[in-house]
Amino acid sequence: MRKPFVGGNWKMNLDAAAARTLADELARTVAADGLDGFCDIAIFPPFVYIPAVLGVLRDRPSGIMLGAQDLWPGPAGAFTGEVSAAMLIDCGATVVLTGHSERRHVIGESDELINRKARAGLDAGLSVILCIGETLDQRTAGRTNQVNERQLRAGLAGVKPDQLVRLTIAYEPVWAIGTGKNATPADAQDAHAHCRAVLTSLFGNAAAASIRVQYGGSVKASNAAELFAQPDIDGGLIGGASLKADEFLGIVKAAAASSQAK
Repeated sequence: MRKPFVGGNWKMNLDAAAARTLADELARTVAADGLDGFCDIAIFPPFVYIPAVLGVLRDRPSGIMLGAQDLWPGPAGAFTGEVSAAMLIDCGATVVLTGHSERRHVIGESDELINRKARAGLDAGLSVILCIGETLDQRTAGRTNQVNERQLRAGLAGVKPDQLVRLTIAYEPVWAIGTGKNATPADAQDAHAHCRAVLTSLFGNAAAASIRVQYGGSVKASNAAELFAQPDIDGGLIGGASLKADEFLGIVKAAAASSQAK
């Protein structure tokens, strides 16, 4: 049984006061309802607000994990504007995103760089969410599985078997991020099942069955339950909806309910 995992990626949004307020609202409800018992939860504020959010989560224990949106693969040096895994850990982060579609398609990160980042995070002891997903053109051309397989194999090259317990995959179809569109539950399930087949070929049946694969792409409280009911969908990586406490909590509750149903 894989425990669902819901992550809230705040991207480049909010200010310090709003970040603290949102974290506090989430922590209050998660603690009161005991949601972390049925669903792992993480929030990913902008780098500059990680200390402020850490203070809230320490003052109001809830089981919510503190994450970072990216990292640089090197330990230190002349990399202006970047942060290392050690710096994130020093600020209280325990999980990090790698390969988000905006890093791939807006910033221009390569599969090789994303692999280096994933391995750096895992080697440092962080949990890592590796994001994969196809563009609209790739999907229209029938290349969804091909693209996801390439990104998975490249992103996980050199990852050690004992690190898999700290690995999550997030399938995020690029055409569905922030567009209001989302894959049907059946389409999402098909993509997730193929990802799990690739994981099986890389690491074996038992390991692949234990690795969580999140869905990301315009997930809302209104459609989360149907998505999370699919056998290979283990929660979600949430963008815009994670900036609204009620909406994000609705998604978390749907994931918790799916855990009990499965």
